[in-house]
Amino acid sequence: MDFEIGRGKIARRAYGFDEIAIVPSRRTRDPEDIDISAKIGNFNIKIPILASAMDGVVDVKFAVQLHNIGGIAVLNLEGIQTRYDNADEMLEKIASFKDSEATRKMQEIYSEPIKEELIYKRIQQIKQQGAIAAASLTPQRVVKYFKIAIDAGLDILVIQGTVISAEHVSSSREPLDLKKFIPNCPIPVIVGGCCSFSSALHLMRTGAVGILVGVGPGAACTTRQVLGIGVPQATAIAEAAAARSRHLEETGKYVQVIADGGMRTGGDIAKAIACGADLVMIGAPLSRAKEAPGRGFHWGMATFHPDLPRGTRVKTDVVATLEEILIGPAHENDGTLNLCGALRTSMATCGYMNIKEFQKAEIVIAPSIRTEGKFHQQAQKVGMG
Repeated sequence: MDFEIGRGKIARRAYGFDEIAIVPSRRTRDPEDIDISAKIGNFNIKIPILASAMDGVVDVKFAVQLHNIGGIAVLNLEGIQTRYDNADEMLEKIASFKDSEATRKMQEIYSEPIKEELIYKRIQQIKQQGAIAAASLTPQRVVKYFKIAIDAGLDILVIQGTVISAEHVSSSREPLDLKKFIPNCPIPVIVGGCCSFSSALHLMRTGAVGILVGVGPGAACTTRQVLGIGVPQATAIAEAAAARSRHLEETGKYVQVIADGGMRTGGDIAKAIACGADLVMIGAPLSRAKEAPGRGFHWGMATFHPDLPRGTRVKTDVVATLEEILIGPAHENDGTLNLCGALRTSMATCGYMNIKEFQKAEIVIAPSIRTEGKFHQQAQKVGMG
């Protein structure tokens, strides 16, 4: 439904996760019978979780650990791990900064050039331990670095930016032509972000195996304030899912929709999939793991931009092991632990066997879903408060 926000300007209503709820169907199932596995390219994974390509979340050890649990971690090939051989020392410094100085000092740290030998080394370290090697590059640096990454054994390339389009126009340089690059890339490519039907459909037509959906919802991202752009995630995912159906009708090829950002709890992940996502990419929830390299801090790829930072370093604290965060057991009642157990239970409670079925779940607009009957929790700041 369109709304007039002023004479001559019409706007569509969009929804975030806090404004919707999943409706149980007439059937329920046992959680043990639920299949939450997913697929990217030729890779089958046990849980539909990708770890965001953020330096406070993913390093080599974390990537291997997440692989062993059943997901995939994406390494940032333009971050601390490929600028410094002694990455842990730099991460320790970032964790020590005062809030008032963090952005400026991080800009200084990230001014160190990217080193090709470290790109090769990090990917090799992941591969040597038997894990899937996935890594991200921004469009501006794909041509320069993707060959060294592939030579090192990269399995999945993620071309990632705040907003990625299939029709980038520039008068000053030759932009990356996704429609030419992706079909000729020898490994599967994921590309994003996007947040509308048309942008998602055009990215799917490049030949990518998956698209990232989300502009500005991440816990550390300030894009929505700095640039004023973005679409709430529930609507953005539903738009991308509609584009996936159109693309499937046109080509017979199914492209994975990956909800990127804006999810903190198992309920958020369940809502993302019910809106149409095949997988989710999360950062902040995983930055709270004991295995995460950020020492309880989390920041995005645009936090240290030299001219226009569009992110901030946020404190998330170290609360549990990666295994506890993803598959439990949970010792908190706020939905931030045992995320996959929550997804499995949500699907079972609603009667859906697998992710494809769960995408068909009924959704209602529910502005009171977080507040109805929760006076005591909110007053005491426990549970949903």
